[in-house]
Amino acid sequence: MLEIVNVTKKFEDKIAVNNISFKIEESEIFALLGPNGAGKTTTVKMIAGLLLPTSGNIYLSGIDVVKKPLEAKRMISYIPDEPFIYPNLTGREFLSFISEIYGIDNYDDQISELSEYFGLSQDIDKLLVTYSHGMKQKILIASAIIRKPKLMIFDEPTVGLDPISVKKFKVYLQRLKENGTSILICTHILEMAEKICDRVCVLNNGKIVYNNLVKNIYLDLNKNLEDLFFNLVE
Repeated sequence: MLEIVNVTKKFEDKIAVNNISFKIEESEIFALLGPNGAGKTTTVKMIAGLLLPTSGNIYLSGIDVVKKPLEAKRMISYIPDEPFIYPNLTGREFLSFISEIYGIDNYDDQISELSEYFGLSQDIDKLLVTYSHGMKQKILIASAIIRKPKLMIFDEPTVGLDPISVKKFKVYLQRLKENGTSILICTHILEMAEKICDRVCVLNNGKIVYNNLVKNIYLDLNKNLEDLFFNLVE
């Protein structure tokens, strides 16, 4: 579904991502882990078409992300670690705007369903400037879901969410997976990655130091993800 082949990204003399390769299968929840500065955000920005790789290739359903960026972006929803919203729109107007940009039909019912699911029904017609950080995060998650992309990318998706919303988010990810969506998550919450992800890939200093199915971590190494992570990056 998604294939990263020998991708390197340099910023002047700094190598942020160093010749990495990995695959994400259809209906797979994939965690990209690593300490600060490991290259996670640079990697997802290249996948989303926001940065060009210095070398290497990125393919999404066989489409070269660099050569055909618009075609690839139509299949991707990306929520960055520092997301942007339009503060003078209401929540409903923002979701309607996103839906119309991507040609989503009959989106009113989906907006109602998602706003109710994430506890935004009472605030959906209020200006986004009045939303708390957690509410803004939920409206952005809803904007990614409503497009029904082939690949969803979340960079620290649960920052600012209360425990109930985190639980609902994790449940919805499983629903998306069952419907054929592939999901890439960058997170520092190792417990969440271990519970909901099918595969984990650990970056350190721009290089992949581990890539395996979650179920194999304990079987192969007699460790949980937290122990493995600290052994790899310390």
